[in-house]
Amino acid sequence: MVLFAITNTVFADTDFSGKTIQWVVPFSQGGGADTLARFYAPLLAEELPGKPTVVVVNMPGAGSTKGANWFSQQAPMDGSVIFSTSGSTQFPFLLNDPRVKYNYNDWEVVLASATGGVAYLPRGLGEKWNKDPRLVLDTDFVFASQGPTRLDLIPLLAWDMLGMNVEPIFGIKGRADGRLLFERGFVNIDYQTSPSFMSKVQPLVDLGAAVPIMTWGALNELGNIVRDPNFPDIPTFKEVYTHIKGHEPSGSDWSTWKAFFIAGFSAQKMVVLKKGTDPDIIDAYAQAFKAIIGREDFIEISKPYLGAYHQVTGAEADKFKKTATQIEPAAILWLKNWLLLSYGVELQ
Repeated sequence: MVLFAITNTVFADTDFSGKTIQWVVPFSQGGGADTLARFYAPLLAEELPGKPTVVVVNMPGAGSTKGANWFSQQAPMDGSVIFSTSGSTQFPFLLNDPRVKYNYNDWEVVLASATGGVAYLPRGLGEKWNKDPRLVLDTDFVFASQGPTRLDLIPLLAWDMLGMNVEPIFGIKGRADGRLLFERGFVNIDYQTSPSFMSKVQPLVDLGAAVPIMTWGALNELGNIVRDPNFPDIPTFKEVYTHIKGHEPSGSDWSTWKAFFIAGFSAQKMVVLKKGTDPDIIDAYAQAFKAIIGREDFIEISKPYLGAYHQVTGAEADKFKKTATQIEPAAILWLKNWLLLSYGVELQ
């Protein structure tokens, strides 16, 4: 299916006047990456030289691998196409998923953002959970998932560590699709990254149709998991584990979960161009995002969509990419064994 036409004209003197920038999001509409892109797009159009039109193009499939492969193999290097990544793009790369035909080393990051995630249940189950999570541990949960090697491995492993019986339905194109299945009653447990939770799930919470049960937390300056600043009243997975088990998590499963949490959420969303793009074009994007982040009203206008998470460009964004794409081999080996035993997924 042809989504849009690509031209190979390099923008002279980094002037985007009269041009259209296509911001490719490898997920369906309504998820966290889509929310981030649609928030930034009109602001980016105002800050780029020549004030071009910036349109968000959704290219879902294979848990973001389809769009990432397309960007890596077919997108031009003239600045006319930028691409959004997420943990669901990073994890298959880290795990050597055979479907991956892209390499983060081939991409230049011009914006990076941390994020969080919130798990929630329908009203009845959520009310029981709030009394004591142990009351519903034997429930047969059904979860709509993009796949066990995507960002969804964070909740899948967390729920497994808690002793929950969660049956995943693999193959959805984005977390927005999982939310819709939850709303329609086809699944009874879900999670969303913070942007989509705040914009799409909080109204369900306000109506009493959904009950948040845990966040994945946030990483403080000492490297410890603490409560997500956007959801200070919701316990973290670590707190829930401690309550249910009677002791804090430890061991290989915990160290692996934390390693992938850091890679998948603390450095979760990036906006990239292909390496080989004119440095002036890359710098134009970096400066445009820097100007947006530096706005006096940025915190106010971004919080409903992005939350209170760090947004960075330049050298700090490069550090984010390093954090997101480097995990200790022991954690990767442990996770590959868990994937094989739990879901029959065999990775080299």
